[in-house]
Amino acid sequence: MKNLTLLMLGAVLALGAMAQGAEEKVVRLYDGPAPGSEAWKLPERQIKFGPAMTQVIVNVVQPTLTVFAPQAGTANGTGVVICPGGGFCMLCVDHEGYDVARYLTARGVTCFVLKYRLLQCETENPMLEASSGGNFLEKVAPIIKLALADGLAAMAHVRTHAKDYGVHPDRIGVMGFSAGGIVAASVAYNYTAETRPDFVAPIYLAHDLVIQGDGVRGDAPPLFVVAATDDHFGLAPHSVAIYQAWVAAKKPAELHLYAKGGHGFGMNKQDLPCDTWADRFADWLQMPGLLEK
Repeated sequence: MKNLTLLMLGAVLALGAMAQGAEEKVVRLYDGPAPGSEAWKLPERQIKFGPAMTQVIVNVVQPTLTVFAPQAGTANGTGVVICPGGGFCMLCVDHEGYDVARYLTARGVTCFVLKYRLLQCETENPMLEASSGGNFLEKVAPIIKLALADGLAAMAHVRTHAKDYGVHPDRIGVMGFSAGGIVAASVAYNYTAETRPDFVAPIYLAHDLVIQGDGVRGDAPPLFVVAATDDHFGLAPHSVAIYQAWVAAKKPAELHLYAKGGHGFGMNKQDLPCDTWADRFADWLQMPGLLEK
């Protein structure tokens, strides 16, 4: 894959503003320090980044879930863990997290936006810092493993507390964008009975960075994939690759490749057909009745 060190640059493309208003319930995934990063000392921060000086989150040390519940009486029992992108050096939690959650909660889905662990960042330019002073892929490989652990912990938490959240334990999925798509897909390759997602939706992921374990499992969850053919980093074939892996394993899969949209479009509007990808996702959830009570 060409220019893999540019993966984190997708975070700067079409960034939205940070979510405003009342904060939703936040749940810590670990009682103490997150296993594997106990020595991390840099505090979590929000910084302004990119041409629009949008706020993003850096230095996640204590992984959390931010819970978005549907309005009273509208929940349908389906839940989804949402993993924002950001090249494993920051999290774009608005257009790839909170905005997605608001769209889905309006349709009765209970959402859990995951803040997973990232490369530690001391400066105000996490992309430049991550891509300098050594090989980016060598730096990010152990972080992907930690982020996968956080994704699995998120699935375990939601399933364990499904009754408390008003979701069915067999209607809990995971989705993610760019780096978050790598996390979501890694969960779909590496689950246990407790952490198995009931559906998975990686959006414009880099499949060759996914921790693929022993390949597509015999009980692999249904797959929904979205990307743009003109992805700035040439990632469209990676969406085809994971789709083909699921099809070869004779598992349900749906793929949407838009002609235009670039990378990192999330819930942002570009006056392009890809603006409606979330509607296609809702259609896909509707087919097996996941939007019905």
